[in-house]
Amino acid sequence: MLTLATDDTGGPEIFASLQGEGPSQGKPCAFVRLSRCNLACVWCDTAYTWRFEGDNRPHRSGLTYERTANQVALPEDEVARRIAALGQPRLVITGGEPLLQAAALARMLALLPDIRVEIETNGTVAPPPALDALVAQYNVSPKLAHSGNPADLALPPERLTAWATEPRAALKFVVAEPADVDEVLALAERYAIPRTRIWLMAEGTDPATLNARETWLAPLCLEHGLTLSNRLHIHLYGDTRGT
Repeated sequence: MLTLATDDTGGPEIFASLQGEGPSQGKPCAFVRLSRCNLACVWCDTAYTWRFEGDNRPHRSGLTYERTANQVALPEDEVARRIAALGQPRLVITGGEPLLQAAALARMLALLPDIRVEIETNGTVAPPPALDALVAQYNVSPKLAHSGNPADLALPPERLTAWATEPRAALKFVVAEPADVDEVLALAERYAIPRTRIWLMAEGTDPATLNARETWLAPLCLEHGLTLSNRLHIHLYGDTRGT
């Protein structure tokens, strides 16, 4: 079984859209959003995947979500059937933290041999071999200090070292102020992360905030040889589920 997040109708969050972030931005994809996360970013825009009633990890909204209304369990073959029905050439598996359900994901992806698979991950969990063999691209988003997560949880050295040498991994850092870029550059230096595989993305859930932050982020990307990632889905659809 896989544990998925729910969309606004209460059904599983499986949908077709354009990829909004990172190397595949703008490409048509199927998406599946899984529930549960081992980190707790204070600005997380999908807190309904982890901040359930009784979870006291901090979030700037202060909201908690009823677990039964925001999670649904489905067999792997049913998830695969729904993904295939969308008819898209790419599949983006997001969360939450998808690699917490790696074994079930591997069983599900074995039923979809002709689709290109991307996994969006916070980078703290190693993909097991059975799943790794089925993945074309990892969109790794290590969490910086402003996320509110302890560094020993969010930035495990052994995982950053592994991702730095993984050619399928694009490292996408969420930044809210220029000082965050300094933290990214220090991590790139410490772990020998090629700058050609680093994306910087402004934190924000509305176009005005994104545009304001990109005005100073774009010159920093140019100065340091890094790639700017937009949040295309926010501009197109707003901060909504199933988009």
